[in-house]
Amino acid sequence: MSLLEVHEISHTYGDRSLYRKASFRLFKGEHMGLVGQNGAGKSTLMKSLIGEVIPDEGYIRWQNKIRVGHLDQYAAVNEEESIFSYLKSAFKELLDAEKKLNEINQKLLDQSDETLIRTAVSLQDTLERKEFYAIDSKVQRVAAGLGLTPLGLDRPLGKLSGGQRAKTIMGKLLLADVDVLLLDEPTNFLDIEHIEWLTKYLRSFKGAFIIISHDDRFLNEICDCILDVEFDTLKKYSGNYDAFLAQKEQKEIEYTRAYEHQRKEIKKAEDYINKNKVRASTAAMAKSRKKALDKMERISALKHQNKPHFKFPYVDISTMKALETEKLEIGYYYSLMPPISLTLKRGTKNAVVGFNGIGKSTLFKTLIGEVPAINGSFQFGERTVVGYYEQELVFTNDQLTPFDFILDHFPKMTVKDVRSSLARCGIVSEHIDRPIATLSGGEQSKVKLCRLTLFPSNFLLLDEPTNHLDSDAKEALKKAIRNFPGTVLFVSHDPGFYEGWVDSVFDIEEHIILND
Repeated sequence: MSLLEVHEISHTYGDRSLYRKASFRLFKGEHMGLVGQNGAGKSTLMKSLIGEVIPDEGYIRWQNKIRVGHLDQYAAVNEEESIFSYLKSAFKELLDAEKKLNEINQKLLDQSDETLIRTAVSLQDTLERKEFYAIDSKVQRVAAGLGLTPLGLDRPLGKLSGGQRAKTIMGKLLLADVDVLLLDEPTNFLDIEHIEWLTKYLRSFKGAFIIISHDDRFLNEICDCILDVEFDTLKKYSGNYDAFLAQKEQKEIEYTRAYEHQRKEIKKAEDYINKNKVRASTAAMAKSRKKALDKMERISALKHQNKPHFKFPYVDISTMKALETEKLEIGYYYSLMPPISLTLKRGTKNAVVGFNGIGKSTLFKTLIGEVPAINGSFQFGERTVVGYYEQELVFTNDQLTPFDFILDHFPKMTVKDVRSSLARCGIVSEHIDRPIATLSGGEQSKVKLCRLTLFPSNFLLLDEPTNHLDSDAKEALKKAIRNFPGTVLFVSHDPGFYEGWVDSVFDIEEHIILND
């Protein structure tokens, strides 16, 4: 029996159909990856599974008494509560049981009651069976695995950055006793070390899960099946991500063969009908062929998703030294790390790595002048024009449409040019006039990247630009960075994105150039 049955659901948004009579099942212990291009409907499907979105048709049915936990990165929290206390609240039922047991034991000091004694024994058995007395060590283990320990587990949630808070919320979910996990882009705020920890955790998870991710390596390690969202359909494939790609490619080959074969048969039949419909001796046969042809179920040509294309315009610059920092100390009230001294040559492509919270985003905000340096100095080359991509998907007004957003920044552009620019960056036509707040994370990222493709610069600062992007968009971005004549400094936790082509990798934690 399946834990989850999704039966012939259909869902439209405006004029666009996300799914049409799509179905799949999730079985006990299955580790499913949910994939598809940005805007295909992955997050909408996830919201449907938890009841936030109701399909237009069909039904979604969970097995009775199944405990489902989903990652809500924007869940309301008590700003004053500490990280440790929040993580420990994942065991609320056991904590309540302990509280009740203590109350009963207190009463038993003054009276002997058989009912109370039996209740106390039952509660004690439950606590021991569910390893209640190991809760603190479990919390410590998950906190360390997700990189929360260095922040100080007594730190109030209100003092955390958006990424740190998201990791804390995920930590509580991983500690909870659930049968099914629903996770939307869980690696976005994790560095390499903590992605590896999460990978091991999920591989050993005894329950089932559905995970949205654009990290191919991650999916390859944790999944035993893949659900592909494409062209109004949901198709389930067995095996990991590599197996899915191979199966999908083979299906496309077989589909194309069937389409070409049918097209030839149709052409052959049409030629026969045209030649014989006016001849008395063969008109009946031609008419019969025509009826058969009209009843034939036609195979549609294979659809192909439009792939995004990014190109960053360049402003020429003559200096050979693009950026130099000298004993630069960054932070807000105190230095986040030891002084940074580095020199970047013009035209080089440089990745910055290091665990979340160490100060990579703060470094970038210091370089653009948004956060003052605590000490030391930095100097860009003469006539440097910086193009900056901020990690957070924050818009001054997220009710603007992508069209309005671009036009606000470039008011001299024509309507046609704005639409063409957004389409080139992978924003489908029906989303160009929707509020940005209603778009997926990947689509919002593409809107921000589109703005950069219209802003001439010679130094790009890109803070986690691959977060939320699908594989096609990441490949397009990689190509654009490599082809950009200027200097690029970007933060990434995805070695698959930058390995093999960057000029240097700067480990901000160790303050060393890993390769150049």
